[in-house]
Amino acid sequence: MTGDGQGSDEGSAALEFILVGLVLLVPIVYLIVALGLIQGQSLGVETGARQLARTIAESPDAATADARGKRVLDAIVAEYGLDPAAVSVSIDCDRSSPECPAAGAMLSVTVRTSVPLPLVPAVLGLDQLARVPVEAASVQRVSRFWGVAP
Repeated sequence: MTGDGQGSDEGSAALEFILVGLVLLVPIVYLIVALGLIQGQSLGVETGARQLARTIAESPDAATADARGKRVLDAIVAEYGLDPAAVSVSIDCDRSSPECPAAGAMLSVTVRTSVPLPLVPAVLGLDQLARVPVEAASVQRVSRFWGVAP
């Protein structure tokens, strides 16, 4: 102790640096990991929407489009690590065609999923609440030879 009644600060700077470093570093690392997961899933749904729209639009008929679309979606889910149960795909056409897809119609494919945030426990369903929805859409004109037998 010094003569003026105050305690010694010797050695407290290192402790303060470690404490403040952890308080600031842990949330920044968590944010980087969470944003990386969300970005990866975003790239997956964007690629899925684009490739599905292209695959369906260039297929010769509905049966071929369905088979090719399933293969493309399975490949995208596997490549980007998407949760197959959380992925949903919707396919719409412009209003000028009564059936979807039809020759020359504008085809719109939307792929949706949700990204679970890391380290959220499954207690009380928190893992289902702490999810970030991700969606991508792509538009493609269907081939004018759609449904025409070769």
